[in-house]
Amino acid sequence: MSTAADMKDKNSAFRMTMLYDFYGELLTDRQREFYDLYHNEDFSLAEIAENAGITRQGVRDVIVRAEAILNEMEEKTGIVARFLETREALNAICDCARQIETMNRAQFRSQELARLAREIQDRAAEMQK
Repeated sequence: MSTAADMKDKNSAFRMTMLYDFYGELLTDRQREFYDLYHNEDFSLAEIAENAGITRQGVRDVIVRAEAILNEMEEKTGIVARFLETREALNAICDCARQIETMNRAQFRSQELARLAREIQDRAAEMQK
């Protein structure tokens, strides 16, 4: 059973992954490397520190700074939030088009309605790529 803390951790991890995907190129090579090892490869701070030949605190400082940069970019641009909103809207559009297809098959049997519903779904799918 998932706890509220588990959900928060999963949501936080998802958010940080999205921020990294969108803004990761703005980080230094070292920030990207440490961030990736810690968040995506599940290395501990101690493991990264040992491999890099620095202290655990030094690794933590680099990761905290990288996270701050990613969060700051999202605060300024809102690109990730807009991306997620757009994705949600496109999913809703596809659901509506499927409902139109279902209603059309049951009640109207219109080839034009079927064509339009398919076109909506196809265009939404293109936008989701």
